[in-house]
Amino acid sequence: MTTFDAIFVPAPLRDAVSDAAWVDAMVEVERALATAEFKAGLIPAAAGALIAEVCRDGVSDPAVLAEEGRAAGNPAEPLVRALRSRLTDDVAGYVHFGATSQDIIDSAAMLVARRALAIVDQELSAVEELCAGLARRHRDTPMAARTLLQQAVPTTFGFKAAGWLVAVHTARARLGGLAAVLPAQLGGAAGTLAALGDDALEVLRLFADELGLAEPTVPWHTNRLVIAELGSALANASGACAKIGVDIALLSQTEVAEVAEAEPGGSSAMPQKRNPVGAVLAGACARQVRGHASVLAESMVAEHERAIGAWHAEWGALSGALACTGGAASAMRRSLDGLAVDAARMRANLDLTEGRVLSERLSYLLAGDLGLTAAKAELTRASEPGNSLEDELAGVLPADELKRALDPLTYLGAAAAFVDRALAMIEGA
Repeated sequence: MTTFDAIFVPAPLRDAVSDAAWVDAMVEVERALATAEFKAGLIPAAAGALIAEVCRDGVSDPAVLAEEGRAAGNPAEPLVRALRSRLTDDVAGYVHFGATSQDIIDSAAMLVARRALAIVDQELSAVEELCAGLARRHRDTPMAARTLLQQAVPTTFGFKAAGWLVAVHTARARLGGLAAVLPAQLGGAAGTLAALGDDALEVLRLFADELGLAEPTVPWHTNRLVIAELGSALANASGACAKIGVDIALLSQTEVAEVAEAEPGGSSAMPQKRNPVGAVLAGACARQVRGHASVLAESMVAEHERAIGAWHAEWGALSGALACTGGAASAMRRSLDGLAVDAARMRANLDLTEGRVLSERLSYLLAGDLGLTAAKAELTRASEPGNSLEDELAGVLPADELKRALDPLTYLGAAAAFVDRALAMIEGA
């Protein structure tokens, strides 16, 4: 999470990754474990039912668990003590039977991730829909494409929006794929489940089923690929949103003025400002996600069967990556919803260079007679400041051919077809 987190992260996501959400998930994992063990015949059914009842009642304040967890280095140990304290001695010993703290926290992390990812997906779906709407409406709206912030060749705003659409759709699909296969964790002291004896694999199967998580092939105490993949996919999704944001911010510049957010932000000092705050916040969130994702990737390097600190470092990073990815998508949704697109301004900006934006096309037309090298040299000369490109080329190309060559609407390439392909892909998904 972040300082002033309400600015960046919607309330439902803040709740989904909060300390309370993690503790609730840990209690759910302990309930699932006891249920799986009595179903497998490993512990008495009455004990399993009593443990489940205690778990349904919840536990103490998460802040208390965190404080008490400092001694053990994790909140699972005081959680287990709290649950056992509510049971008689003959039942208390069955709480957490055969498990280790990492089993509880890793499985809880998967529950937290799954619930948060559902909220993130809703936000990304809205962004995807808004991008599709812009691509559809502005399929043929001409504008200048820009490379290295300089005008390059003509394109359409619909094509730009189609690029946004495909990136968000792809990132969303990747997150959805991961959400569907998040694994349970149950390995006991060092991954062998020796304490569960011959019932180990049956308990693992029932445990995963109780939680609605995938059954892992082997425990993944120090195989953190799933965590690193989540971090990477979240960084990609937030990055796709931030890319849209930086485009909108650049197109909103006073000197460009081709788009404007429907609800811009004001300035404490300059009343005239109409800041693209949605785009700004999307970028800020994505930067934080990349930082969190780097921690999650680093945690793959774990010692033997239990990491020295790498595992502990994941908890806050995972919550932060989930929260800030949702924050980036929510901010982007705000930015795109009602985005004002000034087609006339786009066309006026496209005409600013008086045809120079079509120099690539002209170079190929001239190359037939002059060769490509000479054609580029001729265009470089003709495009020098103070020259009229049309006048300079008047004697080089026939008048009707030159007029057509200087019309940006006739040099949009496959932009419209690419928009159609992007929309078809989404509609067929």
